[in-house]
Amino acid sequence: MKILIVKLSSIGDVVHALPSLAAIRRALPQAEIAWTVERSAAEILRGNRLIDHLIEIDTRSLRRGGKIIEEIFIGASRQLRQLRQYEFDVALDFQGLLKSASIIKLAKAQKRIGFSKGNLREPASRFLLTDTVDVEKQTHIIRKNLALAKRALNIAVPENDFEFPIFTDENHRREAENIIEQSGENYAILNPAGGWTTKLWEAEKFGALADKLYEKNNVTSVITTAPNEIELANRVLQNSHSGKVTLAQPSLKGFYELAKRARVYIGGDTAPTHLAVAAKTPIVGIFGPTEWWRNGSPNRNDICVERDDINCRADCHRRACDNWICLDITTETVLRAAQKRLELSAK
Repeated sequence: MKILIVKLSSIGDVVHALPSLAAIRRALPQAEIAWTVERSAAEILRGNRLIDHLIEIDTRSLRRGGKIIEEIFIGASRQLRQLRQYEFDVALDFQGLLKSASIIKLAKAQKRIGFSKGNLREPASRFLLTDTVDVEKQTHIIRKNLALAKRALNIAVPENDFEFPIFTDENHRREAENIIEQSGENYAILNPAGGWTTKLWEAEKFGALADKLYEKNNVTSVITTAPNEIELANRVLQNSHSGKVTLAQPSLKGFYELAKRARVYIGGDTAPTHLAVAAKTPIVGIFGPTEWWRNGSPNRNDICVERDDINCRADCHRRACDNWICLDITTETVLRAAQKRLELSAK
């Protein structure tokens, strides 16, 4: 059987689909599996031994201004040539967008299966599918993806203890080791970054939190950001006075190796959080406009800090807000959650 997985982006969404890949490979060891992904989110899949064909595309390049229609079609044809050569038996659309359903349609899979209309981010994409799977509302995204794989392929999938197949090498392990040499073995990871401004807890509070973690637990803090977020990391550093903070900009897989050995991870709804979940790091999530029940950790011992005393968070998902109070959360509140998570880990 030839199976195409389409999960294009973002990095966190790709991580959320990895347990489905693991379940498919376990149930169908002889299957030929391809995965189509945006080049910008492909790093976490490169070298994955469960995937036979990784097909990287760049749909953003097809939407850039100044290109005439002929150039766009030529670009799309070049990117999809590899996709169309495999003659897939079934294609699974884990994305739920017109873009992802169009890719599946162009791949000429015999069966094109995705979520039912009520579970799609862009319901019009339903018309490009041959079959759909209905999933209960308020289902965690990992379980939602697994439900699609289970019903589309008639396979068994896990209820818990999800497997996240991420393959690293010695360079990534050495990268993490170099950071640990600076911070010491007893460290927490604090990630102040996020894709949306509305997901960010104040960097200044992360600095104060780092001091409290060291004071109460003798735990140093590694502040992880992307290279283009160094200004944010410096704001954390400027508001920490203990001298027990290390700034780091690891690669994605270097971060994954670093997270494996952390005492606790603290951050918002962003790719590093989902990678830390995959690494089975103890998690404290700080969530505002998005839902922990959907995007947070499936580990029952992990803790979410969120405002449950306001009435404006339901189905919010705002990237800009004039009444941004959902992340008006004190350092003490997050510290209490971190203390509790550290205690649970010690049991």
